[in-house]
Amino acid sequence: MVADIAYMQDQQQSISRMHQVFATQQRAFKQHPMPSADNRIEMLKALKGALLDHQQSLIEAISTDFGRRSADETRLAEILPSIEGINYVTKRVRRWMKPSKRHVGMAFQPGKAQVIYQPLGVVGVIVPWNYPLYLAMGPLTAALAAGNRVLIKMSESTPATAEAFERMLAEIFTEDQVAVITGEAEVGEAFSRLPLDHLLFTGGTGIGRHVMRAAAENLTPVTLELGGKSPAIVSLEVPIDDAAERIAFGKGVNAGQTCVAPDYVLCPRGRVEELVTALGKQFSKLYPHLAANPDYTQIINPRQHQRIQGYLNDARSKGAQVIELNPRTEDFSQTRVIAPTLLLNVSDDMKVMQDEIFGPLLPIVPYDSMDQAMQYVADRPRPLALYYFGYDKAEQQRLMEQTHAGGMCINDTILHVAQDDLPFGGVGPSGMGHYHGHEGFLTFSKAKGVYIKQRFNGAKPIYPPYGGMILKLVYKLFIR
Repeated sequence: MVADIAYMQDQQQSISRMHQVFATQQRAFKQHPMPSADNRIEMLKALKGALLDHQQSLIEAISTDFGRRSADETRLAEILPSIEGINYVTKRVRRWMKPSKRHVGMAFQPGKAQVIYQPLGVVGVIVPWNYPLYLAMGPLTAALAAGNRVLIKMSESTPATAEAFERMLAEIFTEDQVAVITGEAEVGEAFSRLPLDHLLFTGGTGIGRHVMRAAAENLTPVTLELGGKSPAIVSLEVPIDDAAERIAFGKGVNAGQTCVAPDYVLCPRGRVEELVTALGKQFSKLYPHLAANPDYTQIINPRQHQRIQGYLNDARSKGAQVIELNPRTEDFSQTRVIAPTLLLNVSDDMKVMQDEIFGPLLPIVPYDSMDQAMQYVADRPRPLALYYFGYDKAEQQRLMEQTHAGGMCINDTILHVAQDDLPFGGVGPSGMGHYHGHEGFLTFSKAKGVYIKQRFNGAKPIYPPYGGMILKLVYKLFIR
């Protein structure tokens, strides 16, 4: 009972601080509603410098939260794309800020039209646990480029990372510019209910519904980066080792705890055995051992470990063939390591084929024709990513045009997310809205249309009372 009271008091204190910081950022924005390009570039450069200075402490903090997280994965999947994203935006934000000239029709001359890009105000970012640095840095970079104040809610599952990240930001920003909020689920719920000027949430579809419902109370616009079951389609003609190598990489990174990881593979029925052999070879090459391999990441916490084991047990009990890719037959019972595992003979009644896996399990579903494979994807909720492996240009074009997903790679996996000039976002159940690059700047800006005229009022002839000759001429010239 005493512990429960202390817990609730602690959460209430976090919520109270959150409201205070939010009010401070609102006041600060009203005083400086349009930061200059120089000011924004200065902040972005400071953010990059801090990230470079703190990279080792952040790598260690993330590994602490996971129990073991590959340092190279953190560098490659979190620090490197964060730095690249800042560099990309810094070079272009001055140009993006310039008003965009627009056309004015003859009927409304003399006049000018333009779009100006204003900061929205205070932007909220809810960060998930799987890439706690990159998925905070990406939205933060875009929001600062657009001139906003930023409030960041870090995941309760990554407390060490949250502390290290907050310490880094405190060195370069005051709380009225950028602030980190920590706390458990109660704090996250309260964060979603803030009357923010925009809210970006990255996480599961189920929680995304709650976030959107809470934001709707204040008509807060939301960008939802969710997930879903991202398929990898192997064509009839692609060299199987090419496909297996890239699928194994995309699934192995972060032990599959990636929103755009291949969730299942659609494979020509006659090539399934060949693919299983090739995936076994590729996973063994990437991870020749698992239990103490610093390159292979653990599952984040016991709850997630239990969830994935539950998928395995459910699939096995319903007739799936389970192929554990454990080269040295190591025992993981005292760890949260789960070996890359292939699942054959899967069916729709298995949980592993219903939920996003978010772990190193990889079902393989056979198909008899590309039409059937595409229909399989179309019959299911639209995924965050879709991967196609094949070198037939006509079939590539067909897949690009006739399938729906948040993003797509042809003959690769996951790396589309790191392309700074591509928008990143879901569609339908996998999310709404997008950011990265110019799209991120636009997401966190208000594109305000402005019509300008000076002393001469060319519209006066169309004012009431109606019925004059000029009005009849206007109708004759323009309503046709």
